Amino acid sequence: MTTTQVHVRKSALSEAVLAELPFAPLAEGAVRLAVESFSVTANNITYAVVGDGFKYWDFFPAPDGFGIVPMWGHARVIESRHPDFAVGERVYGYLPMASHLDVLPGRVSAGGFLDTTDYRQPMSPVYNSYTRLAVDPEHDPTHEGERMIFGPLFRTGFLIEYFLRAQGWFGAEQLVVTSASSKTAMGLASVARQLSPGVRRIGLTSNGNVAFVAASGLYDQVVAYDDLESLPRAATVSVDFAGNADLLARLHRHFGESLAHSALVGATHVEARSTLGGGAPLPGPKPALFFAPDHAVVFFKAHGAEEGGKLVASAWREFLAAAEGTIAIERHKGLEAARAVFLEMLAGKVDPAKGIVIEP
Repeated sequence: MTTTQVHVRKSALSEAVLAELPFAPLAEGAVRLAVESFSVTANNITYAVVGDGFKYWDFFPAPDGFGIVPMWGHARVIESRHPDFAVGERVYGYLPMASHLDVLPGRVSAGGFLDTTDYRQPMSPVYNSYTRLAVDPEHDPTHEGERMIFGPLFRTGFLIEYFLRAQGWFGAEQLVVTSASSKTAMGLASVARQLSPGVRRIGLTSNGNVAFVAASGLYDQVVAYDDLESLPRAATVSVDFAGNADLLARLHRHFGESLAHSALVGATHVEARSTLGGGAPLPGPKPALFFAPDHAVVFFKAHGAEEGGKLVASAWREFLAAAEGTIAIERHKGLEAARAVFLEMLAGKVDPAKGIVIEP
């Protein structure tokens, strides 16, 4: 019996091939998972683009020069040498673009476990954690596709709101987000609407997306990028998802000292987004990178796994109701489809209104 993996050349991401490998013997205490489904989103492209710098290539071993792109999805136990796991149990978590994954469960509880395999230990526990669906408060069998597509990005939005609320929103009256149609921005807006209703939510987006973003009902005001300078200069927190240095500079110039905090979400071009074209610092506060895994550790340390999970699940259900109908889920069979979709997404050819789910 063999396992199939999609290997992507790190130095040329458009080069991706299918590889079949024989199964190694399952180690004592290990569990073999069959990957049932995962989503392919722009988030996965980010994992590949910054794979070396943020160790995303290190989660799942591949031949030299190649990597396996991490995905979020569902898997089923097909073989177990661990007393707490029976064949047939289903889990949700970080999976390879592949047909199978062997894990070594540690810190096992009724709700989940950590994969303690040696090569994964330098990485954040956020990515090494798996939930057991039988008691997972976020799991809804009718919305598994939405969870894979929106879930990881929603959690980032949830953690941004949690951080800003813990800081008293830095005294700001309004939140301005770029790329307001993105899933992470929508998640942030949804949680802010629920938990920080006193903060005005303003979404910046392209002209073509204004109607879509306004129809979501998640923002108090939606403004096209061209009209950014029409916004009132009240005390403001900005959260930049767009990664456009010129746009960020316009935000800083417009709000100036009214800008209480400037957050950068994403890992690319951080330095370019921190200065003007000539290298001078931006007006207002220095932009600060928001790295979600670090904030997740803080959140769950403060609330514990069980209570923290319930808080996330409650906000997630509200977001699901708001996001209903915003994307059309397409399901594709096989890892060749996963390879093809990854390459299409890398080339920017996938309609953002589509949510792609792969069933290996």
